[in-house]
Amino acid sequence: MRNLSVTTFIHILFSVAIAILIATSLLFFSWDKDRRKIDEFKRYQLISITFLSNLQLSPDKEDLKKLYKELRVKPVPRKKVKEIKKKIETKGKTVFSGGSSIGQVRVFSIDGVNYIYVQRMSYNLMLRDNRPKNYFFEIAVTSGAFLIALLLLLYLAVLKKLYPLKKLHKQIQRFAKGDMHTRITYVHDDEIGKIAKSFDDAIVHIHELSASKNLFMRNMMHELKTPITKGRIVAEMLEDEGTKKILVRAFERMNELISELAEIERVTTQSFEPDFEYVMLSEIIHEAQELLMTHSNCLKVEIKDMALTTDKKLMALVLKNLIDNGMKYGKDKCVMVRTDHGMIEVISKGDALEHPLSYYTEPFSQAEKRSSGFGLGLYIVDSILQKLGYRLGYRHEESKNIFILVPNNEKLKIARRK
Repeated sequence: MRNLSVTTFIHILFSVAIAILIATSLLFFSWDKDRRKIDEFKRYQLISITFLSNLQLSPDKEDLKKLYKELRVKPVPRKKVKEIKKKIETKGKTVFSGGSSIGQVRVFSIDGVNYIYVQRMSYNLMLRDNRPKNYFFEIAVTSGAFLIALLLLLYLAVLKKLYPLKKLHKQIQRFAKGDMHTRITYVHDDEIGKIAKSFDDAIVHIHELSASKNLFMRNMMHELKTPITKGRIVAEMLEDEGTKKILVRAFERMNELISELAEIERVTTQSFEPDFEYVMLSEIIHEAQELLMTHSNCLKVEIKDMALTTDKKLMALVLKNLIDNGMKYGKDKCVMVRTDHGMIEVISKGDALEHPLSYYTEPFSQAEKRSSGFGLGLYIVDSILQKLGYRLGYRHEESKNIFILVPNNEKLKIARRK
């Protein structure tokens, strides 16, 4: 019940209410039908007993008129009696039949009108039931239909009132997928309107913060490039090779950091979408080697070549970062890339990680990460893999660190459909 959507709950609520109303109406109509039959039987039984007992006393015309009035019946004119009898023979329906040794009374229904035929020796009376028509049943039917129609109108009105929530949900989804230009629109000042306005204000604020962050990052990287380049040139002019080497490496690391920051900004943007294509794993590894700008004998590739649905450049960057980490910080500076049941493994010798893998995929943590070779590199790797439908795994066995690219099948299925 807790997981039911509001729309589904309303569907169920009104369906149950309408079903109960219809069932109640049907029960009432059945009861009213039986009640009318009983009431009709009692009335004609009373007429039968009253007429036969009074006719036995040979009443005069005045007495009969008084009796007609009391029982609310009207005598049929003599000229129409034959016509009525013919109709009774052809399409008359017997409603009541009763009597005694002194006579009989039968009631026939013709075209919705009841005729009472009284037989007793010298009396043969054809009477018409003159009781006013009771519209109770019609009123009940009309009331039931009105209530059902009212419930249906309320049901449609509530659904119409909730319809903007679907539109609001779609707009929020578009924003969640990275469409920063999405705006939440709703014209009425009700509860939904207030929610819509709050979301719209939040989107505007987030958009402003994102634009401010992007502007800051781009300006910062641009401004840092110039002094780093100048510092590198000045460092190359130093005669002291030791100092020169330290400074050049420091400027190189600053330049690498700026490149990593630029890559983080690009990959972690919500609107960023990888360019999925079918590509062979061997091609990706070759491009990763090109990015490393090395064809060292310390890189061993033992793969079962296979086709992947992925972004070639981004996957090559992932492998490049993992291989680069292994070469820089592995004990023998050698790295092996291999496949195992559809997973890609990057292996290097070294001690086991001191913390869980999630600790090393966080950006800008403690300095000990950098000294151990894990800084923005693994954060970028993890961010890219999430976009590509993979996750980063890790295990340590036989004195080797093994980083594993594990495919997330559901995300890859979506990528293939695209």
